[in-house]
This record gives sequence, structure tokens and C-alpha cells, in this order.
Amino acid sequence: MPGETPTGVLSTQRGSPAPTRPAREAGAAPAASRPAPAAVAAPAPAGLTHRRRRNRAWYRAISPLVFLAAWQFVSASGLVSQQKLPSPSTVFHTAVTLITTNSAAYGTLQSAMLVSLERVVIGFAVGGAAGLILAVIAGLSRLGENSVDPLMQMLRTLPLFGLIPVFIIWFGIGDLPKILLIALGAAIPLYLNTFSGIRNVDSKLAEAGTTLGLSRTEMIRHVILPGALPQILVGLRQSLGVAWLALVVAEQINANAGLGYMISQATQFLRNDVILVALLVYCVLGLLTDALVRLLERRALAWRRGLLEA
Repeated sequence: MPGETPTGVLSTQRGSPAPTRPAREAGAAPAASRPAPAAVAAPAPAGLTHRRRRNRAWYRAISPLVFLAAWQFVSASGLVSQQKLPSPSTVFHTAVTLITTNSAAYGTLQSAMLVSLERVVIGFAVGGAAGLILAVIAGLSRLGENSVDPLMQMLRTLPLFGLIPVFIIWFGIGDLPKILLIALGAAIPLYLNTFSGIRNVDSKLAEAGTTLGLSRTEMIRHVILPGALPQILVGLRQSLGVAWLALVVAEQINANAGLGYMISQATQFLRNDVILVALLVYCVLGLLTDALVRLLERRALAWRRGLLEA
């Protein structure tokens, strides 16, 4: 009938009490009291990143400058004799003299530097290519490992000084034994690092490549070699360092040109300033070649830049 409350509605209203005020307030919280979403950090501007890199470059120059200042003080104050340890200013004057004049005993500094650089480039190219190819052969198959790795481990233990008389007997006293000595010294670190990098590639990447149906050649090209690339670049830097060390050893025996020949001649005349000039040129050339490899590493491993900046 009109005016009467239905029995079902009345029972429902009696059985379910109305929500209290605190419950209503909790259920309808205002938007201002809700927690705001976490803010996402914006990437640093390009100018700021470039400024940070430039500051890091200046930081790397602090220790060499402090070393030069201490060296100048020790030599100029008489704590060490100038005959034994010439000052940096004396070494610089000697370097200018070697560049501008053609000495009968030493030649010019730039000509000696070019001869040494040519030997290193040829020897490193031969040794690096051989080490890389042998590492790929040994790293990708058990047969290759059993055939190549024992020989490379034997060569790794041979001292470079002990091979000099053998190379002279086999190849004479020209540039060939020097280049082969540099090649042997450069091949070993690159082989070891490349072999280790290939064997330490994540097995999950290989499983993903197999799932995608990659062939053996595609697996090597797209999975194994990119996965081993960081270790290969480490071996490349080590090989360059050993190549310069092998050059110092090779050029001081039966050489008629190069930085090592200049050091050998200066030893006979007790010219420590000339020896220091040649050693500093070795250092500069080694740093330049290492900087080239580091530049290649930054370009090839750009995906690791975020990890370094974090």
C-alpha cells in the first residue's frame, strides 16, 4: 500500500547500520592528502656532463704536475746531483736541441721517434691479429683449445730477453727480429683476454640466440664476440703496453736507429738527459696509443656509460 515501507527494504535498513563518520572520512579522503607519486630525476644537461668530464681530465693532470715540481726541486736544490738526475728544465732544453739539430751520435729526435713508431705499429698489427685469431679458434671449440692453448701458454712463460739471441741467429740483425719480438709480446695478452672473454660469455645469451634460431656464424657475430668485447679491449690495452716494452728491449741490441738506439748511445756517453728524453717520449707515445684505445672503448661500449656515471 502507499505510504508503507516494504518489509525487505526495512529489514535491510535495520540489519546494516549506517557507516560512521570516521569511516566516511577515511573512505573519501581528499586528493590533497594522498601521497604524491615519486618524482623522476631528470637527466643531467649535456653542458653539465661535458663540464664534469673536463674537470676529471684536470684532476688526472694534478699528480704529474706535482711530480714534475718535486723533481725540479730535488734537482735544483742539490739533493741529487744534476749528473745523475737532470732537472726537467735541462731535459726540456735537451729535447729542443735534439729536435732542432741533427746530431752525429743520435740523429734527430723526430726521426728516431718515427722509426720506433713504425716498428711498434707493424709488430702490434701482426701480433694482435695472430693473438685474436688464435683466441677465437681456441675459445670456440675444444679441438682448437687443445691444439692452440698449450703452445700459447708455453710462449707466455718465455722471457723476451732470452729470445733475442735466438732471433738474431734465425733472422739476422735487421728490423725483422725486432718486429717479431714486438709481435710476440703483443700477441700473448690479447690472446689470453680474448680467450677468457669468449669463455665467460653469459650462457643465457647463448640460450636466447638458440631460441631465436641463430646459426653458428650469427651466434658468433651477434652474441659471442659482442659479449667478449669488454675483455678484448682490456687485452688490447695490455698488448699495447707490452709492445712498447718489447720495443725498448729490441732497439737496444744491434739497432742503428730509433729511441732504443738513442738510449744505447747516450749510455756510452753518460748523457742521462738524453736517456730521460727518450724515456719520456716512450711514455708520451704509450699514453697516446692508450688514449686511442680508450676512445674506441667509449664508442664501442657506449651502453656502459650510464653505469660509470651512476
